[in-house]
Amino acid sequence: MGNLHSVGKALESLGATVRLVDHAASIDDAPRLVLPGVGGMRGGINALRENSLASGIADYVHSGRPLLAICLGLQMLMSHSEENGGTDGLGLLDGSVQRFSGELCTADDRRLKVPHMGWNHVRQSRPHPLWRGIADGERFYFVHSYYCLAATEQAVGESEYGLRFTAAAASGGLFATQFHPEKSQRAGLQLLANFLRWSGAP
Repeated sequence: MGNLHSVGKALESLGATVRLVDHAASIDDAPRLVLPGVGGMRGGINALRENSLASGIADYVHSGRPLLAICLGLQMLMSHSEENGGTDGLGLLDGSVQRFSGELCTADDRRLKVPHMGWNHVRQSRPHPLWRGIADGERFYFVHSYYCLAATEQAVGESEYGLRFTAAAASGGLFATQFHPEKSQRAGLQLLANFLRWSGAP
């Protein structure tokens, strides 16, 4: 369910050693964890639960070690999603996932396509160690039909596509993005490099 190859290659280019895991016991000794994702919410959540990864990820987050979630990874951490007629997430972040309306328009009434696909500016709504060396308002690459609205105290980045939505959220050692850092060139690699240096402290 994940864009594993491109994320792995981006991390390896920064000097990381990447190991793929498929069950909870495999992450017990991991110094940091990445939860990428593409596809549907229900399929992603079911895959995590079938392999005991849902509980393993929750335990990992509660340990305070660094976890980076990307795209569907962010959405699966939320409390609930409208997708598939309604799907509960892991509840590790407070917020909901909603579908972009087909009536989305720009400020000058130009119709916007769904999915939202392409480069968009991200405003850093709260400081965070993973923003180090990244200018406020930098552009990142997005591909999604559903968007997150995280609790104000957990939202650390926002973007706009016909409406304002959460582009990044954080809580403790958890940092999650709706955009794809592995596809976002210099700024994305900077965020991944920051993650590899991050202790998990806010």
